[in-house]
Order: sequence, then C-alpha cells, then structure tokens
Amino acid sequence: MGKRGQTRKIAAAFVLGFLSGAASAAECRDDRVHLRGDWGQAFFNIEVADDRAEQAQGLMHRDSMPQTAGMLFVYPFAKRVGFWMKNTLIPLDMIFVDPTGTVQHVHHMAEPLNLTPIFGGNNTIAVLEINGGRAEKLGISKGSQLRHPAFDTETAAWPC
Repeated sequence: MGKRGQTRKIAAAFVLGFLSGAASAAECRDDRVHLRGDWGQAFFNIEVADDRAEQAQGLMHRDSMPQTAGMLFVYPFAKRVGFWMKNTLIPLDMIFVDPTGTVQHVHHMAEPLNLTPIFGGNNTIAVLEINGGRAEKLGISKGSQLRHPAFDTETAAWPC
C-alpha cells in the first residue's frame, strides 16, 4: 500500500473512531436511560419526573405503556422514598437506584391500585418505573447500572 493509501486508511480510522465516540455521547439523553449488567444491556425511552407535581402524578390513569417506555423519578439528594399504586392502572416494576446509578433494589410487578407503600432502601436518588415483568424478563437486578445525565459524571458507575 502506498503512502497515499495508508494516509486514507488512517484518516478513515480516525473518522470512524470519532463518529463512534460521538454516537456514544449522543446516546446519553434526557429522554432515555440505558441499563447494563451481566445479563446484557437495554434502554428505555422515558419521561423524567423531577419535581413534586410530576412525581405525585407519576404514571397514574394510564391504561397502557409501550414496552420500551418508562418514567424516571429523580430526587435532589439520596433518601428513603416510597411509592404506591394509587390510580395506577398497569402493573409496574420499580427499579431503585443509588447516586452512582447502581440498582439497589427491584420491586417486581407492583399491583395496580394497591395503596401499600413500596420502599427500596435508604440511599435512593432515582427510581425507574417500567412495565411489570420487564425487569425479570431482561434480567435487571441489584448491581445493574443505569446511565442517564441526571447522575453526576464524577461519581457515576457508568457516566455519560
């Protein structure tokens, strides 16, 4: 291969590397979460509930939700949070996440309309709600990692 061909090959490799890096950065969006673990990877298109009104409403009064959708509840600091299923018409899996983005607890198949509080621990900064049964089907469990811009890039286990 001549010098010109080698230069083109190096330039192509650089562009490809640059574009794949840009694609990785583009994946980290406010309306999407990525999860990974020894089970593999998944993503969900989400709504973010980060104020009291949005968190109080949650996923109430919805009679369906796409399988790749969810809602991410984000809190300003880690604390003990509880959920209930008041006016929630579909079963949900609740994935409780610590400040590093590491899953601490998964509550499977929360029962629609049930008023019993559901807690996920004392160090919760975010909770991802997805369709009931999805976490088990995918293998999402304690120790899985969640990636989203809400997590501090300095301390996140899987930063954006």
